[in-house]
Amino acid sequence: MRPPAAPSVQSWYRRLAGEYDRRWSAYVAASTRETLRRTRVGPADRLLDIGCGTGALVGAVGRGTPGVRAVGIDLVPAMLAVARRKVGAGAQLAAADAERLPFRAGVFDVAVSSSSFHYWSHPRAALAEIGCVLRPGGRLVLTDWCGDYLACRVCDRLLGWFAPIHRRVLGGSECERLLAAAGFVPEALDRYKISWLWGLMTATASRPAS
Repeated sequence: MRPPAAPSVQSWYRRLAGEYDRRWSAYVAASTRETLRRTRVGPADRLLDIGCGTGALVGAVGRGTPGVRAVGIDLVPAMLAVARRKVGAGAQLAAADAERLPFRAGVFDVAVSSSSFHYWSHPRAALAEIGCVLRPGGRLVLTDWCGDYLACRVCDRLLGWFAPIHRRVLGGSECERLLAAAGFVPEALDRYKISWLWGLMTATASRPAS
């Protein structure tokens, strides 16, 4: 007998979309806050939120910086349906893959991603794709679980067994190496805890100006 197919990210989060905000509200609020603290965005900027989920970050950007042109993408239409009820008319949302972004080269000033990096099948390819849609000198702000913390390494091992969609949690040094290999100039990497369990990192990097 053939074993059952592993669930995809789409099917996994399609089931969770309706309860995602309630289940993960504290985590989403903290990770969004820490990502935005490290994101410089002006009212004329174009911002891309990769893996926007239910729209917490892209919505907060629009509310905090009137005039910013924000776009959120996610693989899961059910998550985007929840996001559309929250972000208002100031943001555009689309179903898209980080490895195949449906945008022309150099169109965004800033790209952000919060807590989706550990799901990317080919992180270096996705980072290179993000670099293509950023203008020269554009910035990337990337927040994810940090494998430099023991609790995150334990969660990484457990999720590898019980959540087939999970890929791998990286440490800070490996994240910086991937950014450099994808053509970014790493600027800073902050490691911090948002609770007794969750240790995060936020990497900031830029596309070379020329």
